[in-house]
Formats: sequence, C-alpha cells, structure tokens
Amino acid sequence: MESTKIVLFKGRRIRKTIHNNEWWFVINDVVESLTDSNDPAQYFKRLKQRDRELAKLTDKGGVQFVPPLTLEVETAGGWQKMYCWNTEGIFRLIQSIPSPKAEPFKRWLAKVGYERVQEIENPELATKRTRMLYKLKGYSEDWIEKRMRGIAIREELTDEWQKRGIKQQKEYEILTAEISKAAFNITPSEYKKFKSLKRENLRDHMDDFELIFTMLGERVTTEISRKEMPDTFQKNKKVAKRGGSVAGTARKETEKEIGRSIISKENYLQKPESQKRLKAK
Repeated sequence: MESTKIVLFKGRRIRKTIHNNEWWFVINDVVESLTDSNDPAQYFKRLKQRDRELAKLTDKGGVQFVPPLTLEVETAGGWQKMYCWNTEGIFRLIQSIPSPKAEPFKRWLAKVGYERVQEIENPELATKRTRMLYKLKGYSEDWIEKRMRGIAIREELTDEWQKRGIKQQKEYEILTAEISKAAFNITPSEYKKFKSLKRENLRDHMDDFELIFTMLGERVTTEISRKEMPDTFQKNKKVAKRGGSVAGTARKETEKEIGRSIISKENYLQKPESQKRLKAK
C-alpha cells in the first residue's frame, strides 16, 4: 500500500510516495523548488530538450535507472496521479538543472562520489564512516561494536552463500528467514511488524541479546556450510535452519535463566538506543 508524506526541500514542500518499498518524488515539485519556475512541467520539457541523455533516461530508463512513473499522490484536492521519480532519478535530474539552488546538491553528490572512491581504495574508511553514522544517530559504543561485528558476520555468510550458488535476492531472503524462524520463531518481516517498523533496518532496532543471537545463527550457518559445502538451494535451506536452530536453543536456555523473552517490541524510532540503555541502568 502506498503512503504519501511531505518533506521540506530548501523551504519548499516536496511530495513523495512509497512505491515498491522506496520513495518516489513528484518531479514538478523538485523542479519548482530549485528553479522557482511558474510552469515546472514546461521547464522539465525544455530541460530534456537540452539534455538528451536525461531525455533517454526519462523515456526508457537505463541499466541502472528506472524511468519516472505516474503514481497516485495525496494532494490538497485529494489523491491525484502525478509524474514521479525515485531518489536515484531525482539526483540525476538535479545534475541537469542549471540553477544556483541546485549547486549545493551537486557539490554534495560530488563529495559522496569522492568518498565512495576513497572507500574502494581503502575499505577501512567505510567502516569508520558507518561507526560515525551510528554514533550520530545516538547508539552507544557497546551497541555499535556488536552491530559492526554482526555486519562482518553477515558479509561472511553472504560470501559463503555465493560460493554455494546462491545468486538471487529472493533466495537470500528465504535463507535469512529460515535462520530467523529457527532462532526466534519469527521471520524478519514478522519481526519488523512486531517492532512496529516499516522501511527501517530491523537490526538497527535490535538490543544486545537480539543482535547476539542473530550473529550466532548466521555464524553457525556459515561454519556448517563451509564444512558440508551444500550444492543446491534446498541443501542450503536445511543448513540455514540448522544454524538458526543452534541460536534458537541457546535463546530458549537464556530465556529460562533470565525469566523473560529475548524477542522485544522495543525499537529506537522515538528514543536513541544510548538513552534507553541509560534508563535501563
């Protein structure tokens, strides 16, 4: 189901809507906010005439680009169909707008591109930036350490799955769900609903225990896979279930000892993790 929200864009209102689980922005709103044009649709038309590559992307898309779509967006007069583009497309559009208001965005995109090149040359920089982002979002150092370790364990698992012939995103999702069901008796999508999450990353809203048992299930799955080298999707699925079951057994024993469920409805949407940790103490 689509939902529409308004975001501020240099003091102007940009309507956006969820489509295929990603944000899509109203093109006319973006053009108007960056150009002050009284006729953004006509401005966009002239822009495509000057930039033929942009015109090709809007007409047919490309290897990395999805073309704009006409989507239903909530307006003051009710729901209306409007021409929208996803975040990547909007960034490409901004690059073509010859306006002083667009310049800060262009500089920001250049900076992000430069940072990505740096990270390719020195992957440690990506890790440092990730840590910094979590810290700025209000996570404690202890939590960040576990989260970063969890990311490394997850990468080891996906690398192992690739070696075992797992290629499609859907297959990764199914295998991950098998681990989660065996470890927590709940799939990741069900877990997100339980925590009242929508598009947010589930693991960014897990507490210490949840992260620890998630890591255990994935690490054991990786080890079993390396030992047995499953060569079909169904065999990988069985291995994932076994790895998750190890975490599930440990979780149940832990719950008996501490007298409560490990699975928590808590999330960090309203209050940062570090503040909740202090309150718990």
